[in-house]
Amino acid sequence: MRRQLLVGLAVTVGLVLGVTLVVWAATQGWIGPHGRAKRLLVSADRLITQGELGRAQGQLEELLTAFPDSPLSDEALMKLGHVHEQQGHLQPAQAAYRLLLERFPSSPLLTRTQERLGAVNVALLFSPTVTDSDLTYEVKPGDALGAIASKHHVTLEVLKRANGLTGDLIRPRQKLKIPNGHFSLLVDKSQNQLLLTQDNQLFKSYPVATGTDGSTPVGTFKIVNKLTNPVWYRQGAVVPPDSPENILGTRWLGFDKKGYGIHGSVDPAGIGKQVTAGCVRLHNADVEELFAIVPVGTDVTVVD
Repeated sequence: MRRQLLVGLAVTVGLVLGVTLVVWAATQGWIGPHGRAKRLLVSADRLITQGELGRAQGQLEELLTAFPDSPLSDEALMKLGHVHEQQGHLQPAQAAYRLLLERFPSSPLLTRTQERLGAVNVALLFSPTVTDSDLTYEVKPGDALGAIASKHHVTLEVLKRANGLTGDLIRPRQKLKIPNGHFSLLVDKSQNQLLLTQDNQLFKSYPVATGTDGSTPVGTFKIVNKLTNPVWYRQGAVVPPDSPENILGTRWLGFDKKGYGIHGSVDPAGIGKQVTAGCVRLHNADVEELFAIVPVGTDVTVVD
């Protein structure tokens, strides 16, 4: 009798443990309709850790092809973009991040994806890689680099960096990459975010500080001037660029509304808050990047 009780108890415990294991495995995605997708994702993670990026890419692509509607697809796209970046394949990385944003607008990975997409977009812009949206221009006798930049509505810095130029010297028959597409800016005061768009598609987002008590004006403006290491004119006083009291930081992009614009910062702690006198303030590194990308004439829309 005792032996029967022990056997019965062992069977019961075994069943409980088995059911518990099955339930746990199901919640982890190891079994059920998404079990194989989970295994592929875990395998890709392991391969990434081991530095076997080509094999990891294959696992992730298999997951996305075989299980396009899997709840793991957004994570797979994020990892695939990361793998492409590590391999120096910027265009496939860009495509993966864009697809994630398009297919999974409510994904918890949204913010991270936007950050990675922005970094990839900037890297591609400043690289010699010619994308489908870019132009190739052959230099003609008498051409000047500044005139070419002005004609194609790009900044001189973008043109130089995209073509690996350290100076303004160009030669006839030289082929130049001309980044193509219309940039515009959107400042969201409620989120303290500046969105740089290209042809109405998100290019990169930047955290900003805006005006105290909503004092940054709402509307659509144009950038009419750009200054490096600007002087700050404060109530009749002239504050030089190297003064710690100069709140404008390293760059100024002025609006067609007098006294307002986008500038850098000597107080990074204020970014993300409403602390300015009405201008839009960025980290110096961010405003320098933006300064290099957007030409005079760029539209800036400010919304509440």
